[in-house]
Amino acid sequence: MSVREKIDNVIRTVPDFPKNGINFKDITSLLMDSELSNKIIDTFIQRLKNIKVDAIVGIESRGFLYGFLLANKMNIPFIPIRKKGKLPSETISMSYKLEYGTSTIEVHKKDIKKDWNILIHDDLLATGGTATAAAELIKKLDAKVAGFAFIISLDYLSGKSCLKKYSTNIITLKDYLI
Repeated sequence: MSVREKIDNVIRTVPDFPKNGINFKDITSLLMDSELSNKIIDTFIQRLKNIKVDAIVGIESRGFLYGFLLANKMNIPFIPIRKKGKLPSETISMSYKLEYGTSTIEVHKKDIKKDWNILIHDDLLATGGTATAAAELIKKLDAKVAGFAFIISLDYLSGKSCLKKYSTNIITLKDYLI
């Protein structure tokens, strides 16, 4: 069975969360399966083998879980991108639209080096707003977006289309069409 099929078998869909009509794809069931988690990391590494990556940024909070494991196994730095006000040192920020308002994310200014090739990781790609904001932070720091890595993509929300202006290296392990 492929990693894609295993994710689909293990992932938990929670109806009407966080609001009616949403079928939330919950990755916490993946976290309880260490063998599958190792396969997820190995699959990302295999798919990244021809992409130069100097560091991985993980988007708060679920992007930290596999993002850190991936960076650790690749022996490269892991850099958290957090919600506004959560990082203690000097930061830069980017605000972006949500379907119900706006949000702001930040990264430490000194964590990303000029000309680094940065992989952006999060658990799930929906509309692409958060990943786009992360890409803009990387550009502000004169680094490059090497690509994006997501466990899940909700393809019916077309998030991949807005990321292609930053990188065509968009890795997803399980795509949901509806």
